[in-house]
Amino acid sequence: MDPWIYLDHAATTPLAPEALEAMLPYCGEDYGNPSSSYGLSEAPKKALADARQTVAAAIHADSEEIYFTGGGTESDNWALTAVAEQYGQGGGHLITTAMEHHAVLHTCGYLEERGFEITYLPVNEQGFISLRELRDAIRPDTVLISVMTANNEIGTIQPIREIGQIAKERRILFHTDAVQAFCQIPIDVKEMGIDLLSASSHKCYGPKGVGFLYAAKQVNLKPFLHGGAQERGMRAGTENVAGIAGFGKAVELCQKTMAAREAHERSLRDYLIKRILAEVPYTRLNGSRKLRLPNNANFSFQFIEGENLRVLLDMDGICASGGSACTTGSTEPSHVLKAIGLPDALANGSLRLTLGAGTTKEEIEKTVEAVKKHVADLRSGSAVYEAFTTAGGQPA
Repeated sequence: MDPWIYLDHAATTPLAPEALEAMLPYCGEDYGNPSSSYGLSEAPKKALADARQTVAAAIHADSEEIYFTGGGTESDNWALTAVAEQYGQGGGHLITTAMEHHAVLHTCGYLEERGFEITYLPVNEQGFISLRELRDAIRPDTVLISVMTANNEIGTIQPIREIGQIAKERRILFHTDAVQAFCQIPIDVKEMGIDLLSASSHKCYGPKGVGFLYAAKQVNLKPFLHGGAQERGMRAGTENVAGIAGFGKAVELCQKTMAAREAHERSLRDYLIKRILAEVPYTRLNGSRKLRLPNNANFSFQFIEGENLRVLLDMDGICASGGSACTTGSTEPSHVLKAIGLPDALANGSLRLTLGAGTTKEEIEKTVEAVKKHVADLRSGSAVYEAFTTAGGQPA
């Protein structure tokens, strides 16, 4: 079998060789606990400090505003619960969107059970919130606005700077889940008015099981894990030194290559979108055509089940998904595609293809041909499709 064609970088990215190399010393000779005071701990301690500085510089933050975590999900949970419980004083109001990652939505559900009220802003057919509706949703007891930088399924990039400005005007804290956007597009937390930001290592060619929470100095952040002085007393537990060192190296590489990588991915993405829309009838692109992540393409094909298409692509050695990897196996239509107004039949016919630094034009061409063939084959066995085309129907 030929090598895999990997087009699911939104789920995870391959570990950069340089990141792996940076991890190895802390899996071997430099095994000391960074919280200890003897000489063996100096190298691990320095690795944490260096990675913290690298991550901070990537978003134009200060190193003391970076807290390493176990991943983006933990960072989202920490941001929402810490702000709600501290500033809401047992009850208050938060604003988020209907198409956030479940790490945010499920945390909001947890807070609702504890007396907090949540406003879930709707989005339009491209996945954008309305700034007017955001302003209208703000109440005297609103303690936090949480809007993701870019959507993990359809790639739509929200107007983060404008949201940050609204939050500042109303003296409300602003959190953004930047798991998909971090190291994909430039982020400046100071310029964008971001108070809290979540990100994850394995989305940017680093190891799994590591992430960070940025919390601006003015945020009265409370500890998330209790029992030790690690992360300046905010997250107890011996640090994952190897993972954090790998994360730091991955971020360093991504920052150096971001402009070239973005141009490469955007070019191939546009080529992919153009061909799929032109050569596969009854197909729609989900999300914004222009204001989307450079590596994201999300399609819905009428008259097929997306899961069947993904199985056939897998048999061809092509890795793709229908949406968030965190909901793989769910029989329910994507909440993101439902939020942008897709009917169940169209939402269930979705395919997400997310490119990476190593994606080639040849791989895209092979993928387009495979998609064309499998969609045609799947439709040929559909009585609904046959009746539709016989009657001269039009695409939804």
